[in-house]
Amino acid sequence: MPKAYWIARVDVHDAEQYKLYVQGNDAVFAKFGGRFLVRAGRFENPEGTSRGRNVMIEFPSYEVALACYRSPEYAKQIAIRQAAAEADVVIVEGYDGPQPG
Repeated sequence: MPKAYWIARVDVHDAEQYKLYVQGNDAVFAKFGGRFLVRAGRFENPEGTSRGRNVMIEFPSYEVALACYRSPEYAKQIAIRQAAAEADVVIVEGYDGPQPG
């Protein structure tokens, strides 16, 4: 079964409020096996539009990734985030097929 990923692009407009969102995520993501792969590091945007912060979280499966997003625990986090930032969030199933080579 392929893993799944949350891909989020975020513009933070209230850094103090956003810190509360970040602090509250650890327990929620741990409960669902989430693991940060990208968390606001340096980036370049050679095409299209961007936001100020990029995040990618890996989950054990697509179903688990959706369950985490739809959970009551994360619903509380969404409310905190929406008060502090604008975000685009995509939940996508990973790829287990052949690779170039």
